[in-house]
Amino acid sequence: MLVAAGSPGIWTLTVLNATHNHGPIIEKPRQVPHHKVRKGQLPAIPYDWPHDASFTPYTTALVIIDMQKDFCLPEGYMGYQGYDISGAQALIPRLQRLLHAFRSAGFPVYHTREGHRPDLSTLSSREAYRSRNNASGLGIGSPGPMGRLLIRGEPGHDTVDELYPLPGEPVIDKPGRGAFAHTDFELLLRNKGVKNLVIAGVTTDVCVSTTMREANDRGFDCVVLDDGTAAAEPSLHVGTIQSIQMEGGIFGTVAKLEDVIHAVDNFKTVTMKKLAPQMTV
Repeated sequence: MLVAAGSPGIWTLTVLNATHNHGPIIEKPRQVPHHKVRKGQLPAIPYDWPHDASFTPYTTALVIIDMQKDFCLPEGYMGYQGYDISGAQALIPRLQRLLHAFRSAGFPVYHTREGHRPDLSTLSSREAYRSRNNASGLGIGSPGPMGRLLIRGEPGHDTVDELYPLPGEPVIDKPGRGAFAHTDFELLLRNKGVKNLVIAGVTTDVCVSTTMREANDRGFDCVVLDDGTAAAEPSLHVGTIQSIQMEGGIFGTVAKLEDVIHAVDNFKTVTMKKLAPQMTV
């Protein structure tokens, strides 16, 4: 099990009780060697990101996953069923800062929302059954305080006010966990020239992870924010982050929110310095 800790840019990786066919393996904590991050990259684990040092607004986009009222508010789909949404709520002010940084530096921003058509024609019988397989008996399409749960057009389906998309920021409405399946998300990214994705939002183990895996299979270089994502249970978040880091970054890499904001702000500062002489002419 990999555990990452430490100050921005310097993390410690610990391998705990990993197992293989010959029994448990226990390794002592090892510190990632301090090194200078290349221009066009930001510090991440297990590799600095993006791998080809192509961090610019022309190649890189922020993807905010499912920060909807149904997932973030007590009266929404998750809270109404009794799941812990404190992690999602704690993300909101952090993602506000992240959004502000990307917007002010001119990076493209995309938002996703999970939900179904009002007639439930996008809802499979298995998913309908699965969504009601909980103590409350409530599921997709059930009435709730903010309208029918996870139904497009209902108040609960919309993005929380603090992170609401600006005009021109695409919103990807998806019927499942991943942002690529049954949507035009990939087409939008390809037409924009985007090849690097910064992924944040909820939940780490479900929609965030699924979207990251889909993107990885399509050749996108992804970084997920350890402190910019959350799950209903801490163990699910930790396990997902660990799985991303395995095998040299099998699904991408993991970074801290502050390191990403610093990289965005640094790009903005460098760009403004280059433009300053032209603006004074």
